Amino acid sequence: MSAPHLLVHEQKDSVGVVVVENLKAGTDMLAVVTHDNSAFNITAKMDIPIGHKVALADIKAGDTIWKYGQDIGIAKAAIKKGEHVHVHNVKTKRW
Repeated sequence: MSAPHLLVHEQKDSVGVVVVENLKAGTDMLAVVTHDNSAFNITAKMDIPIGHKVALADIKAGDTIWKYGQDIGIAKAAIKKGEHVHVHNVKTKRW
């Protein structure tokens, strides 16, 4: 297996974390699920900085965002598979 572009912790996660510099829109990313070492491919819909999240499937406004098997917030807007997930479209449920 080649080096991954994206790491996902749990199968139920709705986002993965970019682990390469300068990820460009159109990149066919290799994603690895660290819990079971499974892998899949997904295409980046936009440039995404290292350390930022990517939607693994379409997410509706109001859906819970899952990362590391944990609820990390709620989608403020619809997010398409392969799009950047960050503070512009996710909000914590704490306030």
